[in-house]
Amino acid sequence: MSLTETRDPRLDPESCYRAVKSRDRRFDGVFYTAVRTTGIYCRPSCPARTPAFHNVTFHPSAAAAQSVGYRACKRCLPDATPGSPDWDVQATAAGRAMRLIADGVVDREGVDGLARKVGYTPRHLTRILTAELGAGPLALARARRAQTARVLIETTDLTYADVAFAAGFSSIRQFNETVREVYASTPTDLRGRRGGRPATGTITMRLAVRTPFSGQAMLDFLAHHLVPGVEVTGPGWYARTLDLPHAPGTVRLDITDAAEEGQTAFVAARFALQDLRDTSAAVERARRLVDADCDPLAVADHFHGDPVIGPLARRHPGLRVPGQVDGDETAVCTVIGQQVSVAGARTVTGRLVAEHGRPVATDIPGLTHLFPRAATLAALDPAMLPMPQARGRALVGLASALADGSIALDRGPDRDDVRRALLALPGIGPWTADYVALRALADPDVFLPTDIGVRNALVRLGHDPVAAMARSETWRPWRSYALMHLWNTLMPPTPKEN
Repeated sequence: MSLTETRDPRLDPESCYRAVKSRDRRFDGVFYTAVRTTGIYCRPSCPARTPAFHNVTFHPSAAAAQSVGYRACKRCLPDATPGSPDWDVQATAAGRAMRLIADGVVDREGVDGLARKVGYTPRHLTRILTAELGAGPLALARARRAQTARVLIETTDLTYADVAFAAGFSSIRQFNETVREVYASTPTDLRGRRGGRPATGTITMRLAVRTPFSGQAMLDFLAHHLVPGVEVTGPGWYARTLDLPHAPGTVRLDITDAAEEGQTAFVAARFALQDLRDTSAAVERARRLVDADCDPLAVADHFHGDPVIGPLARRHPGLRVPGQVDGDETAVCTVIGQQVSVAGARTVTGRLVAEHGRPVATDIPGLTHLFPRAATLAALDPAMLPMPQARGRALVGLASALADGSIALDRGPDRDDVRRALLALPGIGPWTADYVALRALADPDVFLPTDIGVRNALVRLGHDPVAAMARSETWRPWRSYALMHLWNTLMPPTPKEN
């Protein structure tokens, strides 16, 4: 494959080169620099000597650089950067498709399955991805498989055959050829560079996040809203069960603050998977849980000088919006939590899990069940649920829509379409639909003006709620982060054990 010398017209070369010269980490994952004289591509912050302007091209994805013959830099590991924050901000078809590719949809269902979830024909989706990201779905999926394989090779004791299938490759030969082509190294060479070895039977990875990262605030939120039997927390860590495409699993995340600005920090993740083919899906779901692709400096710059959110953003730099590992679970928990306290909702969800969740054996105390699937909840009698009958009917109706596929919360469909479908269900109002968009669909621009917590936070901070609500339009497109800053003022600290 020959190297291209054509600069990508979607990226301004002068602006990109300035970022490369200053080694600006804020652009890691936003674009990639390919060097014609060396045949490698790097992240913008690569510490190597800055190449001459006439020797570089810029690409919107690692797959785009790979598809024209460049291999990954062994020094800066450009494929290990957080993803582009634009995928969630703009939520275009390309961004939604990238989330599904990272979840392993192409490996499990092919390009046809991916196109179905996004709502386009395979041919049109390929055109969209090529136009926006410089590569089609197969090339993008291949780049993701290569990155997963490299991490597994360097950080685990899995055999190469296990690594190949865990990363999503269909054969050992395909795995070997891809690793050699992308990294200019054999799997044996990559494994020879690693450090210590993790415990047998587990996969330990580091999830890259941009800094600053307010890990403790994220942990406090997750602990406050946890589902008994499905989630547990302790000092500095969070763990939960995972209902993955092939078999159950668990993940434990070590979540701490990272204060330095403009760097890349790492959240340690320990996965226990019954089927290694679920590796990509498990990693992607853990990443979206901690909002790993957020650009905290862009968010902070937007709130700078705002009299309401500005002081909160300076007090807690890098605050994230907690995501989810299962959109259906988030939606069901949201309906259960309508007009009740968080403690009351936890009690009800705990009963629901104990009675209708699937028991699983784990090595983490407190993790005992998978959250009930939508089809299971859809078959229940609303009158038998531990909640008012109207809410029970709303829950069963939502579960039915999730089970039959008329509503999909896998981040494939357009957000506005999902919101309209939710609002069409009896018992689902704007607060519920918007909270689902916030947590399940990773919409960065959600605000809940009727939320009692928002009003209480504003009053406690000495602001007039009416005047503050009027300012909320100026918080676009980051209103979800403004909402989190307000809620964070009310959040109790993480208990020692939960």
